[in-house]
Amino acid sequence: MKRSPPSFFILIALIGGLAIFSSTLSKTPVLPLFALSLHATPAEIGWIVMASTLPGVLISYPAGALSDYLGQRRVLLTSLLVFATAPFLYLFIKTAGQLMAVRFYHGFATAIFGTVASAAIASRYTADRAARLSTYSSVTIVGRSIAPFLGGFLISLASFQAVYIACAISGVLALATGLLLHPKGVRRQTLAPDGTVVAQRDHEPRPQNRLELPHFWASLITVLRDRGIMLVSLVEAAQYLVFGAIEAFLALFAASLGIPAWQIGVILGVQLVSIVFAKPLMGRVSDRVGRKQVIIPGLLIGATSVALLPLAPNFIGLLALSLAFGLGFATVTSSTAALVADLTRDGRYGSSMGVLRTVMDVGQSIGPLLTGFMVGVAGYGSAFTLLAAILVGAALMLGFWFRDA
Repeated sequence: MKRSPPSFFILIALIGGLAIFSSTLSKTPVLPLFALSLHATPAEIGWIVMASTLPGVLISYPAGALSDYLGQRRVLLTSLLVFATAPFLYLFIKTAGQLMAVRFYHGFATAIFGTVASAAIASRYTADRAARLSTYSSVTIVGRSIAPFLGGFLISLASFQAVYIACAISGVLALATGLLLHPKGVRRQTLAPDGTVVAQRDHEPRPQNRLELPHFWASLITVLRDRGIMLVSLVEAAQYLVFGAIEAFLALFAASLGIPAWQIGVILGVQLVSIVFAKPLMGRVSDRVGRKQVIIPGLLIGATSVALLPLAPNFIGLLALSLAFGLGFATVTSSTAALVADLTRDGRYGSSMGVLRTVMDVGQSIGPLLTGFMVGVAGYGSAFTLLAAILVGAALMLGFWFRDA
């Protein structure tokens, strides 16, 4: 009797967990601490953190559009090859400039994988799209959550090099698992006339030999002209701008207070653990009550927690506020990708997710750079206040434009 292959959702979630674990382990909390050991200034650390998000600006849309035409498996495997090779390069870094270059290369992995994996799930599951996307995201965040604890422990117990060896192992495992993805025999979820969910076996669209540029640009123009998609993408960009800044500079803020590396790992880790548990729940809530009704409260929760960071200069205070920020982040991002998918026309899921990821990565690129400048000029208090104001502005913008939704 022939064994049936693992389901697409299980495989993509497992691959995502391994890949994102590897990626997060390479930066949280090790990246700013490693950069500091290389005598990088706060502004230089901002550039180093930004280097890994810049590829998202350059490649997210092309990767999504290519997956629409060439097939998702090929594009996913390309990203997994970067996940598997990049960690080895950290072992040879001696200067801040070299670290920046390696981060730039490593950034292509998450930029390509995140776009195409989201598009693949959105195109296969329609009845419970937000719940599926949120569940997948939470599985990847399991890896993201373990990484800060393990990273802080390995730094304290061993060295920076030990962290990057662990990154390499996980990246290679992600690539090996990715080879199990089969272009045929996936499950597509549809709705029957009576409203019940039906899973039927189908095939990924046949890859074309080449991508026709008129179709490529037509898809891009169609998505860019959709004000709803662009607005949601800007909200996502604001959320990730703050997330990227907190990911980089909360560790440095805690270190400036004399908090040890393993406790910094715990502070950042509980933030990600909260995302694991909150995101699937909020995705289901979003499917039931609406996207805007979930996104706006999440933005305000995040803004409040960030604004209070300077008032809690100790381990317990930072732990509680990091947890609250994670809950706000999970609430927002449980619904943004699903809302973009809801607004997508003519099945251009790859293109829409590519635009979302591109705009998001612009925000995430700006965040560390802006925060590094603000910390150097005015200190952590002013920097965190500015970040909170950005989230409040995003909430007001979404509420105004979708006030009738």
